[in-house]
Order: sequence, then C-alpha cells, then structure tokens
Amino acid sequence: MAVPQLILSVLVLILSSSLFLLPYSCNAQSLKSCNFDGIYLLGDSISDTGNFIRESVIGAFSPFARLPYGETYFKKATGRCSNGLLIIDFIAISAGLPLLNPIKDTSADFTHGANFAVAGSTALSVEALASAGIPSPVTRSSLDVQVDWMSTHFNSICQTDCANKLRNSLFFVGEIGANDYNYALMAAKTIPELFNMVPNIVEVIINAVKRVISFGATKVIVPGTFPVGCFAATLSTLPIPIPGAFDQNQCLVPLNQFATYYNSYLQNSIEELRKQFPNAIILYGDYYNAYEEIFKYRIGPDATSILKACCGVGGEYNYSPLGMCGLPGVPVCSDPDQHISWDGIHLTQKAYKIMADYLIQDILPKLQCSA
Repeated sequence: MAVPQLILSVLVLILSSSLFLLPYSCNAQSLKSCNFDGIYLLGDSISDTGNFIRESVIGAFSPFARLPYGETYFKKATGRCSNGLLIIDFIAISAGLPLLNPIKDTSADFTHGANFAVAGSTALSVEALASAGIPSPVTRSSLDVQVDWMSTHFNSICQTDCANKLRNSLFFVGEIGANDYNYALMAAKTIPELFNMVPNIVEVIINAVKRVISFGATKVIVPGTFPVGCFAATLSTLPIPIPGAFDQNQCLVPLNQFATYYNSYLQNSIEELRKQFPNAIILYGDYYNAYEEIFKYRIGPDATSILKACCGVGGEYNYSPLGMCGLPGVPVCSDPDQHISWDGIHLTQKAYKIMADYLIQDILPKLQCSA
C-alpha cells in the first residue's frame, strides 16, 4: 500500500528538523545488584519501543514501522528508531529484566515495567506550544499525557498499594524536551528564543518527576539532552556557520553550548528537587557525556565519517529531507557499527551500547544498591 502523500509530507517535515530476556553481552557494571522488579519510562523517540507506530495512522505508515529499522538485532521493525537496541534496552538487560514493552501494545506483558515513550513527543503540551506559535505535528502524546497513561496503568495494577509494588522499580523521566526545541526551530524561532524556553520545559519535567514519586517511585533517573551539534540532521540542515564553529569532533559549538546550558539548568532543578524528596533517589542521566564517550572508541575511520548517517542519502552527512532512512531507494551502509548516527536523527545500536555502558557505570554507585 502506498503511503498517503500527506502522511509522507508530515514525516519529511518533522524528521528533517528533529533531531523475554535477550542474549546480548554487557561489559559495563551490572544493575542486577539492584534487584529491580521493573522499569518504567517516559520519553520520546530515543526510548520509544513501539508506541508511536501503534497510536496513529502517521506512526503506522512511518519508516519506523518497517525495515531497515530494527534490521541488526530484531531482523524486523519494532517501532524503535534505530537499527537495533536502544539505551533503555541495554539498561533492562543489565538489570536482568525483559525488554520494556510499549504501553500501546495491548497484548503485551507488563509484569516487569512498561514503556510510555512516544517518538516525536514533547515536554510541553501541544496547547502550550501552540500558544507560543510552535506546532507539534507528530503526536499529541506529550509528557503530561504519558504521565496520565502511567497513572491509569498503575490504577489498574496496584490501586492503593502502588508504593509497595513500585519501591523496587527504576523510573526514567526522559530523555524528553528535544522535540520542543526542534519544532521551535521549524517555526523560525531564534536561538535566544530557545534559551527562553528552557525554564518552562524543565519545570514540566520536574513536575512529571513529582507525579512519578507520588505514584511510589523511589529511584528516578532524569536524563539530560545530547550534544545536538553532533547530529547529522543538524549539521546538514543548519546554515554553514562561521569558521571556528566546529569543535575537535566536528560538532557545532553553538548548539552544543545550548545543550550544555539546558543540562546545567536541569541539573540545578534536580538538586532542588532532592531537597523536597529526601527519601527518593533522583539522579541526573548524563546523556551528553555518555555521547562524548563514543568518540573515544573511534568506531569509524575518522571523525567526519562516523557522524554521517548510516541510513540515508544526500549532502556531506548522508541526510536530506528527501533521502531519509526508510524511504524507497534510500541506501543503508554495510556496517552500522562504523557510525554513530543511524538515520541522521537517532543513533546506531553500537552507539547506544557505548552510551548505556557509560550511564550504568555512572549511576550504579549513586543508586545505593546492595553489592
């Protein structure tokens, strides 16, 4: 069946600006010592394991619903925006738990947690973004909607005894918020206007953490954002910067400075939140430095090559709105492990594995689990 032109057009517009226990070895320290009963996650396409392709026609007809997405590990598309496993998958494996099923899979087993993340989702509500002149054209399932889903889910499985049921579970609130900035750029907002959005976005994330704790969560990870100046989509679509705007990894310095500012603001807010909830362990998930860790592995022949999208065609970084991964005739590289970027927006399984190892080593001592 041909993809309706309207759906394809929306996907091109959005993606061009965006940035069961399984046998996979994990070299990082193991989370098994924490004895987690389950993992619950809110977020966007960095963590979505199949909600977007189930919640709407746009998702069902999206490239994420077909190969080559999922080709490396699952040998089929699962709704994950990569060639294989995601960070959250490696977290689950390290914890000795099954991979998280998407909450929109009504036939799935949620005994050991659930994934509420939706690709294309935002931290701010659709209404809040619209009031600022910013569209949210992919999904209406913003962070507050996902938290409502979580509330409904817990009401159905534990009702008044959720605190007891969830005390040995690990929660992720994010990564989320990147699409708010992506859509703002689509709406011709300036970089200074992006900075002005940070307090509102962080406030929404912190409020979500508070709600999660009210459900009974005692261990919560709140991830920051990536060095977005390293993404092929960003490098391909933004105007050529002035000389000296690239760092040693060939990433755009101004955008990475913005990401650093956002992460710092988020960390300060998390620190304040800890004072309100001294009995909860609330940790910052350092996705920025976890991404930077990838460069140490030199997984490609040179810095420029590894930033190129494995799946995609066009321009210096194998990325263009008309040559995105999953579209007919778009090529896929022979070895995704030689790339950081899978499709210009999301990372390869290899890159996510390196990030997950870094994150596990970073958060494990702070989780205060038994040895």
